[in-house]
Amino acid sequence: MTQVLNQPRPALEISLDLQRLMLRMKGEFMDDFGQGVDYAKLKTSELFKIYLSKSRELSNADINTLNENQRKAFFINTYNALTLHGLAVSETPLASVLDVTNFWSKTSYNIGGNIYSLDDIEHGILRSNKPHPSSTTPLFLSHDPRLKFVMEELDPRIHFALVCGAKSCPAINVYSERNLDNALKAASINFLAQEVNVDINEKRVILSKILDWYGTDFGATPREVVEWIVPYISDETDLKSLLDETKQENNLEVIYSDYNWKLNKV
Repeated sequence: MTQVLNQPRPALEISLDLQRLMLRMKGEFMDDFGQGVDYAKLKTSELFKIYLSKSRELSNADINTLNENQRKAFFINTYNALTLHGLAVSETPLASVLDVTNFWSKTSYNIGGNIYSLDDIEHGILRSNKPHPSSTTPLFLSHDPRLKFVMEELDPRIHFALVCGAKSCPAINVYSERNLDNALKAASINFLAQEVNVDINEKRVILSKILDWYGTDFGATPREVVEWIVPYISDETDLKSLLDETKQENNLEVIYSDYNWKLNKV
């Protein structure tokens, strides 16, 4: 008998299927802000069983024809779905995503015949193959077939769209090519509204730890990182004034808040 091999499916078709499922899961198992997940109910739901079946189709996804924005939306959604998947199927209750050994390097999907871990998606694809903050070596080396899918330009706003499973992570949203720019702008505004504190009197700015770990994605110095966030925060005028006031003496104090690694569960 001749074996019929699974034919590649356009990645956009699979992505749309998974987007719809993610939106349903967000409505049924996440809080109104997209920051808390009921992993116990998600794990035992019929909807999650459907998602698991659909996620296997990623192995046949043809991502060769995706343009830059399509790839960006596809991999952001895939990263967030993979995070939820990896945490939901844990065999033991988790207090923190850090309870899972090597969670980001081991949790992975087969996409189009290649294995992509969470680290591969974040640092290899979305961060344009920049090294992990704890390393000096790019994720994908010279002959890696995944290299052709990396972002040509690193968009720092992806850091406010990727969900790592911790309380301090950004909210979960679903992205498409059509809404990508506006959605990433909104994600940046919403996340920074909770995480940035400007103290004019003390000449101090408090930022999320994410802007410390990935500071080089935003600017070469802490001041440049602060300058990058100006268009995305509500007290833009105060921050501009503070930057002007401290420019000559270079006495702006930048502090990074502690990261809450407790599991983002409800």
